[in-house]
Amino acid sequence: MKPYLASLSLGLLLTTWSGFSAPAPTDTNFFPIMAWNGAPKDPAVLQKMHECGLTIAGFAAPGTLDACRAAGLKAIVSDARTSGYDWANVDEAKARKNVASLVAKVGRHPAVFGYYLRDEPGTGMFPGLAKVAGLVRELSPGKWPYINLFPDYANSDQLGIPTYAEYLERFIATCHPSIISYDNYSLLDDGSVRGNYWSNLESVRAACQKHGIEFWNIVLSVAHFSYRELNAADFRFEVYTTLAYGGRGISYFTYFTSSTGNYRMAPIDQFGHQTPTWYYMQHVNLQIQKLAPTVLQLHSDAVYHIGQLPSGASGPPTNSLVSSVAGDNFLVGDFTHRDGSRYLMVVNKDLVKSRPCSPQFRTAPRRLQHVSAYTGTLRPFEGEDVWLPPGGGVLLKVEQ
Repeated sequence: MKPYLASLSLGLLLTTWSGFSAPAPTDTNFFPIMAWNGAPKDPAVLQKMHECGLTIAGFAAPGTLDACRAAGLKAIVSDARTSGYDWANVDEAKARKNVASLVAKVGRHPAVFGYYLRDEPGTGMFPGLAKVAGLVRELSPGKWPYINLFPDYANSDQLGIPTYAEYLERFIATCHPSIISYDNYSLLDDGSVRGNYWSNLESVRAACQKHGIEFWNIVLSVAHFSYRELNAADFRFEVYTTLAYGGRGISYFTYFTSSTGNYRMAPIDQFGHQTPTWYYMQHVNLQIQKLAPTVLQLHSDAVYHIGQLPSGASGPPTNSLVSSVAGDNFLVGDFTHRDGSRYLMVVNKDLVKSRPCSPQFRTAPRRLQHVSAYTGTLRPFEGEDVWLPPGGGVLLKVEQ
């Protein structure tokens, strides 16, 4: 859950394979990688965000959109006409005038990816959010009415409903989202990973699979409270586990470091300087972009753990491509490409040690290749390429 940050300015994808339609940029290789911050208007700062591998600048005032476009970034529009409501009492006629006014001003701007509505709503807000979200979809087709959900470690009072599964189902039934976005910060300063990280991925993926929609994961990128200062392995872990579960968007909390509390070591510090974290984030973001042309063509078939099973997770199903991976402590996602070919993403869950990836297939493949995270091209999966760094993953094409 995100605490308030004074610096925040608060006030996609391919068409899915079923009934709902996700925002679809013209570039079908576009993978959403967003900074969960207010987007600045400074061209130099925005250009540096682009160099970091971000593709969405964050929440931008209408007057910032030109600068975002010039830097090669999209943005979520932040304006009171879509976010400034008492969500329990939304006057739909007034909201229509507000949304129409905003869309008339920025709706055709090429940098617009969506419009910010609300962060972490309880179920009591869903009917009001549904009214404004419906107006956004009607008046600005193809743009996302951005609503971000609680993590599954929120309590029932915050959710407004007894269980997280009910929370997700109520949101989908009421607001009809094209994408589910949620946040989960689980990298703790004792070196551990909160178990809810896995249960949240499981529950969101299950809901999205059931309803034919996609999801974004908002992951940690700044130390605060009892969350740790991230290293390169932590960034790889957050990104590759999300991709293995079929995630189609990554958002980072945060890119800029707040000057309040014990916030520290976001990519940009309180003085506006790059930290080592900037380079960790850049390295994994550039990998996402190389994998994106393939990843965005994949449908998630199954996800399973090898070795110890987190709560709520499962081992390989009987129809999985892989039955085991030597050494255990791996995560595997099975995928089918739009052309019918099969792919795997294997993730080393160990955050300290590199491990060779040696999957044992139920049916021996005729050929096994990996999509290079540095070139995006297919290469034989052999030799030194089989070693996965701590938290790292590999995308494999399986020809049978």
